[in-house]
Amino acid sequence: MATVFNFLAVLVMIAVVVVLIRGLVNMMRGGSGNTSNKLMQMRVLLQFIALVLILLAVYFNRG
Repeated sequence: MATVFNFLAVLVMIAVVVVLIRGLVNMMRGGSGNTSNKLMQMRVLLQFIALVLILLAVYFNRG
């Protein structure tokens, strides 16, 4: 079970990096502020999900 949470946590962390890079590219190109805001919200949500998955992985690894 812990392996599943580890794998999912890594996937979500990769998604966080992708969203972060998309937001930075959007800002460098002078893109829409609305798009930057949505990307920031998505990044925060993904970081929360990653944190929960990491905590679950740690909990099940203690076991």
